[in-house]
This record gives sequence, structure tokens and C-alpha cells, in this order.
Amino acid sequence: MIIFLIIWIGQFLSLVGSRLTQFAFNVWLFQETGSVTQFGLLVLCGSLPSLLISPIAGGFVDRWSRRWTMIIADFCAGLCTLSIAWLFITGNLEIWHLYIIEALSSCFSTFQANAYAAATTLLVPKENLPRASGLTSLGRGVSKLIAPVLAGILLPIVHIPGIIVIDFATLFCAIVPLMVVTFQELNNLDEQTGNKSFWKEVIFGWNFLTTKPGLLALLILFASNNLFTGIFNVLTTPLVLSLTSPTGLGIVLSIGSSGIVLGSLMMSIWKAQEHYIKTIFGFTLLAGLFIFLAGLRPSLSLFTVSDFCLLAIYPVISGLVQVMFQKKVPPEIQGRVFGLKDPIATVGLTLGYGIAGPLDDLIFEPLMAPDSILAGNLGKIIGVGQGRGIGLLDIVIGLVVVVGTIAAYQYPRLRLLEEELPDSIPDQPLPSKN
Repeated sequence: MIIFLIIWIGQFLSLVGSRLTQFAFNVWLFQETGSVTQFGLLVLCGSLPSLLISPIAGGFVDRWSRRWTMIIADFCAGLCTLSIAWLFITGNLEIWHLYIIEALSSCFSTFQANAYAAATTLLVPKENLPRASGLTSLGRGVSKLIAPVLAGILLPIVHIPGIIVIDFATLFCAIVPLMVVTFQELNNLDEQTGNKSFWKEVIFGWNFLTTKPGLLALLILFASNNLFTGIFNVLTTPLVLSLTSPTGLGIVLSIGSSGIVLGSLMMSIWKAQEHYIKTIFGFTLLAGLFIFLAGLRPSLSLFTVSDFCLLAIYPVISGLVQVMFQKKVPPEIQGRVFGLKDPIATVGLTLGYGIAGPLDDLIFEPLMAPDSILAGNLGKIIGVGQGRGIGLLDIVIGLVVVVGTIAAYQYPRLRLLEEELPDSIPDQPLPSKN
């Protein structure tokens, strides 16, 4: 576990540095253009390439050394930052440069994330996998929480060039530990793989999942819940703004982010070694309940508490799903399987982001207008007017999550996944080469 912790600290510091640079150039882009559309396009360039390239990256991760994949991916991401720095300092930075470099960085990050997830199984004893998953989630949550604050403080003092210097310093914090420590690598190419075409290896992840219906069902359940979580997340800001000021919104979002940190801390000290599936089902039911409560009344306090609890639950669910895949998928094929699992899970969130606005604007807000057909009955319970359509949508998706989870529990292959599908990893990690 000690080698994993050394690597994790370096990756966490590098992630903070990357988010500092991301924040700085997001501000620069919006100040230069004033365009929400161009800002949204930059966000899309940072997410879409990862979805498209992840299965391909997984195939390469299983062929290559996972440690060196992480080193090279981190180094290439650093070159992307160096390119932006050079263009900015020389006064040649254009908006389209950011789009291209953001897309390239997303690709390198995908290779790094796949290799990191697959390498974790080689570094951590089986009983500590939940803790490793919790620490990984904690790193993401804390970096997302503190980076905007740090960037807001540092940007007026050191400006963008200083932020880039800090980013490069944290990049070395990620690369140096990987260069110094070593860990046992698998013989990634099994006898059959050597005779397969690369593209057959890419679709191997799907073929594997179709032979493991319990794992596939778990992935479908997780992706479906991500869809509803995505809808909820997108509509949080307009719902809260219908209840309070922008200052109040900032407080609510900060409280929600602290929920993510708390949930990640829970995972980092997780000790239970069984009943993961039942725990996933239980927390998913609670997630549906909190989404339901968030929309039930036009109450800022009720929404804030529900949002905090929901965001505290999510790292536990996602962490245990990750642990189940790490335990049940053989280490030598985890790159290919994770390369498929991650984009499928993320597609749910992306789809939720896309359909949330039209659902609210075209269907639910008109239903809860003061003169609507529901105003005289349902409106007396949940309220009418601005934001109550979002409240009704939250109630509906909360109920769908609860009913869907109960229905999924009836599928024996998923309910009995831990008992029916044996673990594919040893109790202890492979010994280090040094």
C-alpha cells in the first residue's frame, strides 16, 4: 500500500496544479470572448475525446507497462501545458489553440487514468481496494474544492505565467515518484493476445462483459443512475437561484462539494470486506430518496441538506462499483475492460447534462406554472412558479431511481454477483521489483 500512497500523493498534487491552470485559462477565455457558447465548447473538448478514445486507450494499457504509460501520459500532458504557456507569453494564443490542446490533454489523461486504475490492483492488497478507491475519489474532490479558491487568490498575484510555473512544479511531483518507485508488472500479452489484431483487443472488453451478466448489469445500473444524477446536477444552479441569491448559490455549492469530500473520506477508511452489492443497492436507494426530497418543497434548507447527502453518497457508490470491477476482472485485461466501463458510465452523465434543460423548459416548468392544470392540486404540495418544474422533475427522477433500483435487485445475477463470480486477483499484490 505504501507505493500506492506515494504515487497517489504525487498524482493529487499534479491534479491540483492542472486544475489551477484550467481555472486560469477558463477565466481568460471568458474575459476574452464573453461567450458562454465558446466556454461550453472548451468543456466539450475536454470531455468528448476521453469518451471516444477510452476503449482504444484500454487496449494499449494492457499491452504496455502501466507505470511507463502513466509517466509518458503525464509528460505529454505537461507538453500541452508548455505549448499553451509559450503561445500565451509570446502573445500568439488564439481561442482555437485552447480547443486543440484541451482535446489532446483529455486524450493523454484518459491513458493515464486507465493505467492508474489498472495499476492499483497490482499495488494494493484486495482488502484495501475500497480505501484506494476512496483516496482516488478524495483526490478528485479535494482538488476540485481547493483549486478554484487557490487560483482566485494566486491569479491576481502571480498571473497566468506564475500559475503555469506552479502547474509544472506539481507535474514533477507526479512523474518523479513513478520514476523512483517500481512495482511488478504483468506479462500483459497473454498467449492469445499476441495473435489477435489490435481492434479485436479493443472490443474484447465488451465481449468479456457479455460473458459476465452480473458485471454488465452492475455497469448498466451505474450508468442509468449517472443519467439521473447528471440531470440533477445540471438543474441544481437554476433551482437554487429560484430560492436565493448568487451568494447563496455559492454557499450551497460549497456545502455540496464538502459532501463529496466526506463521502470520499468514508471510502478511504472503509473496512468492510463483503456485502458490497447490497451496500451499492442500499446507498442507491438513499440517493433516489434524497433527489426526491430535494424537489419536494421550495425550501433552501431542505435542498441543501438533500444535496449534501446525495453528493456524500455518490463517492461510496462509484467507489464500490470500481472495487467490484477491480476484484472480478483479471488484472491482465483490466485496461481493456476499464477502457469500456468508464465511457459507458460517463455517457449516462453526459446524456443527463444534455436532456435536463429541454425536459425542464418544454415539459416540467409549464406543468408547474401558476395557471397550469397541476397548479390547483400538486402545486399546493410542491409549490408553483419559477423553479417548481425542476422540483417536480427531481421528484420524478428520484422515484425512478428508487423503483429502478428495487427492480434491478430482483435480477439474481446482479444480486448474487459477489457469491457467483469469483475474485480474479490475489489477496496480496505482486511483490515489487526493488
